[in-house]
Amino acid sequence: MTAAAAACGGGAGTEKRADGKLAFTVAVIEPDLTTVPVLAAADALRRRGHDVKIVELAEPELAIEGLAQGDYAISAEATGPALSAVEQGAPIKIIADVVGNQWALYGRKGVSSCDELGGRPFGIFSEGAVATAIAKDWVRASCDGGEHPDYLTIGGSDVRAQALVSGEIDATPLEVSDAVALESSRAPGAARLTKVADFAKTLPDLHPQTVYANADFLGDHRGVAQEFVTALVREHARINARPQRLVELARTHLPEEDEGDVARVAERYRDARLFDAAALTPRNVQGTIDFFARAGVIGQGVRAKDAADLSFIRAASNAAKGAS
Repeated sequence: MTAAAAACGGGAGTEKRADGKLAFTVAVIEPDLTTVPVLAAADALRRRGHDVKIVELAEPELAIEGLAQGDYAISAEATGPALSAVEQGAPIKIIADVVGNQWALYGRKGVSSCDELGGRPFGIFSEGAVATAIAKDWVRASCDGGEHPDYLTIGGSDVRAQALVSGEIDATPLEVSDAVALESSRAPGAARLTKVADFAKTLPDLHPQTVYANADFLGDHRGVAQEFVTALVREHARINARPQRLVELARTHLPEEDEGDVARVAERYRDARLFDAAALTPRNVQGTIDFFARAGVIGQGVRAKDAADLSFIRAASNAAKGAS
């Protein structure tokens, strides 16, 4: 993110139509099940007459740059790049949660602690991935013997899951969807895996994936931004009330996903309370900031009030309470 890019925020790629409705763009990064409620919220705004375009990008940094330059109004993905952009002065605000901390560390049979991983192959996606930062934070806090794992970069969560089953690595952080797929796998090694650490419990204030928006869009079109956040809060509530809702939405937005796996993932999300767009608070936003500062992604000066505008989820939650 350049300073020049961060300085540009006007317009947010938004056009006001003659009928008073808006045309704007939402950027998503290689959509998965956590993105489906965001896409459903966009559908809800289309039904209200707005022209919402979805752009799929390969990296969160591309979405951040587009938000800063005003090409996109809203995006939903990794929190770290958004905080880095905010630190550099980009006109971006976090406005809702995508999913809670769903990462856990899985290991081969017999692995129950960090010290048993000293010098052993440990799969990561990349040095800059949030799961890598979470895993290394756990290693720093948990390895008493002074030995660290041998970090191997071998691809996405699903690829690392297969490497774990095949014995190529001894441990790796996995998302809920890939852990569920492993549990239902018939591969010989799948049944022998163990959950070594649940990062939702060790890092309860960390929210690795959030919804963020161009600040000018929020200021100029607050009503529409509120519609979007409220729609997302409602979608999460519907999925929590009836997990089959996620299966139905996935048929539309991710038709290639196995419906049995989606149903199991939805149940897991519901049981762990991972889907709650209104879950952000000043405390856990600051906790998330502090984690990324500790991981070296950002400096120590970012504050929750600078990075987030939580008024949208407060309004959505109040509306939900009033309707119940």
